Amino acid sequence: MKFYETNLKGVKYIKYESFEDNRGYFFQSFLDNEYSFLGDDINFKQDNFSLSKKNVLRGLHAQNRYPQGKLVTCTYGKIFDVAIDIDINSHTYGEYFAIELSQENNTQLWIPPGYAHGFCVLSETAIVHYKCSEIYHPEDELGFRWNDPFINIKWPISNPIVSTKDLSWSFI
Repeated sequence: MKFYETNLKGVKYIKYESFEDNRGYFFQSFLDNEYSFLGDDINFKQDNFSLSKKNVLRGLHAQNRYPQGKLVTCTYGKIFDVAIDIDINSHTYGEYFAIELSQENNTQLWIPPGYAHGFCVLSETAIVHYKCSEIYHPEDELGFRWNDPFINIKWPISNPIVSTKDLSWSFI
């Protein structure tokens, strides 16, 4: 595995190996000793999977008192994945890092606690797996509009399919 820094503190993307033959493919999505950069205070407490159709946009989500770190892998299809700095005391507040994750490019995204997260689907369908460092607390959830003009994410799709809840979030 190879680990790469981004423009946001603590946000990293990871290139992993995949082994493919006539039966299909195999990869390790997490191996504890390889992810030592997470530190001793990160222990994954919840795994989530989502299946989404083309042009679905999920996010931008975070938690306030119980922030979640997320290790995001697209196990099927292709997504455009985004991490946003929402710490008002950070010099990169409102900035984002975006990367394409797919089953073909063998790439994951680590989003530390304290960042917002969202993605849109570029393929006909996509299955996304994310390991979370904290359990989901619905009463603690916060979010921001996907089209927030301050963040100004350059989404690679037009006319996204967005949930009613995600449309109800305010701007940052």
